[in-house]
Amino acid sequence: METIKDVINRYKEDFSLFDDANSKLEYIFDLGKKHKSLPDELKNEKTFIQGCASPAWLVARCEDGKLILEGEGTSEMAKGMLTLLLDIFSNKEVEDILNFNPKELNELGIIELLSPVRQQSLEAFLKKVYEYAKACKEGKLS
Repeated sequence: METIKDVINRYKEDFSLFDDANSKLEYIFDLGKKHKSLPDELKNEKTFIQGCASPAWLVARCEDGKLILEGEGTSEMAKGMLTLLLDIFSNKEVEDILNFNPKELNELGIIELLSPVRQQSLEAFLKKVYEYAKACKEGKLS
């Protein structure tokens, strides 16, 4: 099973193939084309990611000590970033998520390409992931 670090390294390699910021951003937009929508009944106040630049939702469940995540964003950038972040964090051990240092995402070489508002969106997403991981660990998430 791929660890969080493995997935980050895989994306780091992918991003290193691009010479400029626009190409990296285009790659993120392309990731968003694989994005799956959430059923409308899962898009609610509880799953809404407060602080995102565009409306986005994140749903989680706990299975055998792993956090399973699904999400939806409304903008092209949100869809791409969600696809990337769900690949990094979904289906990972709760302990690995809780012990993860978000600064490691800087290794991807894309965080600095995000506008300050998009960086705040990333922080809001991470906050929600950590909330779900903590609830999973405490047995408060089924």
